[in-house]
Amino acid sequence: MPTPDALIAAARPAVFWSDRPDAPVAAEPLRGSVAADLLIIGAGFTGLWAALQAAEADPGRRIVVLEAEVAGFGASSRNGGFCEASLTHGLWNGLNHWPDEIDTLLEMGRTNLTELVDSLNRLGVDAEVEATGQLHLAVAPWQVDDLQELHELSAQHGEAGRFLDQDAVRAEIHSPTYLAGLHEPDAAVMVHPARLAWGLRRACMDAGVTFHDHSRVERITESGHRLQADTATGHVTAERVLVATNAWAEPVRSIRRHVIPIYDHVLMTEPLSDEQLASIGWQGRQGLADSGNQFHYYRLTSDNRILWGGWDANYHKGNGMGPAVERRTESHVLLAGHFFETFPQLDGLGFSHRWAGPIGTTSKFTAAFGQRHDGRLAWVAGYTGLGVGASRWGARVGLDLVDGQTTERTELAMVRKKPLPFPPEPLRYPIVQFTRRQIAKADENNGEPGPWLRLLDRFGIGFDS
Repeated sequence: MPTPDALIAAARPAVFWSDRPDAPVAAEPLRGSVAADLLIIGAGFTGLWAALQAAEADPGRRIVVLEAEVAGFGASSRNGGFCEASLTHGLWNGLNHWPDEIDTLLEMGRTNLTELVDSLNRLGVDAEVEATGQLHLAVAPWQVDDLQELHELSAQHGEAGRFLDQDAVRAEIHSPTYLAGLHEPDAAVMVHPARLAWGLRRACMDAGVTFHDHSRVERITESGHRLQADTATGHVTAERVLVATNAWAEPVRSIRRHVIPIYDHVLMTEPLSDEQLASIGWQGRQGLADSGNQFHYYRLTSDNRILWGGWDANYHKGNGMGPAVERRTESHVLLAGHFFETFPQLDGLGFSHRWAGPIGTTSKFTAAFGQRHDGRLAWVAGYTGLGVGASRWGARVGLDLVDGQTTERTELAMVRKKPLPFPPEPLRYPIVQFTRRQIAKADENNGEPGPWLRLLDRFGIGFDS
């Protein structure tokens, strides 16, 4: 059988989701001077949902979206398509940081996911939505106890779940690595992320929103009572500006104090034959994720490929981003080896695509919010891998902030208080790398964190892969 190295070498270095002929034609770059009531910078999920919600709330509002590349170019089309209800990176993280608000945040998350799916149905956005829920998997003995505890805790907070022992979980999905599982049927839906982004873009355009692609904003300045965003070929003056650039943290550089780019790596297999699919079961088609600090996430696509990602998350010195750091062959080879350990019956199955994408992460593992220019500019970023669903809610919070509205959302501590900032370079890189090593050691030590991770926890700083 081919080795993982050979299989990776044969995989196309491209994002599966967007590597398709029906990608929309890019909008014309900004040229000259344009006036707007609301300018949104960034056409990822946050910017798209913000534009759509703003246009539907006020059909006469002049809304312009500037995108440095094309709609959905960044994390919005490079993720696994797990559209989760959680706004807090899971129940434990939410309880750790906002115990007094957790039930409100859970309810907001459930409502947001319901409204998100309802909006797609109403607008005719075909994002290949599958209401499968999510299955958390224990692949080490210590994770079994953690899943049992999470099951009990979830029930206390009104979250539906079904605990599966080793026999039950292996009957559900056939892998020798599984020791237990927790299925949360209402926690997530699976989507095709690129089709979601493209469908939202079309809905925005139908609602009168103007897009300019390949229009990177170089600076934002005050121009009388308005704000001006300059690109290389033009500028937009607007009453209000929402910055939704997530991991790129442009053009508001201070975002980088709270949000850093962590690169996640992903493989996509060739389509499974009927025999191969039968050999692994998985008839419920749930989204799957390991339960360790370092974990894999994986799911089936509509044509029965397996997306397999996670585990080897990398921060690159100086907030490094772009193609130079994305094609990290050793990370993809590592992932391929783990894939066949999980599903040895699929030995020799090929990979069609391999890619990487930047996750904007914060020290609390949830989105951060900020304002500048006397509140006329707001920003939101840092979903830490759970932005497919939470970005719609984050966009709504951003609109509340930029429009000066006090709402139940804006009064949340999660919105009012920024997470602790990351240290600047040159300290940032060695500290992040040291933390990654300590995370790996914790997983090897039955999940027990060492002194460094306990210190981070004391200061309310999250750690995960």
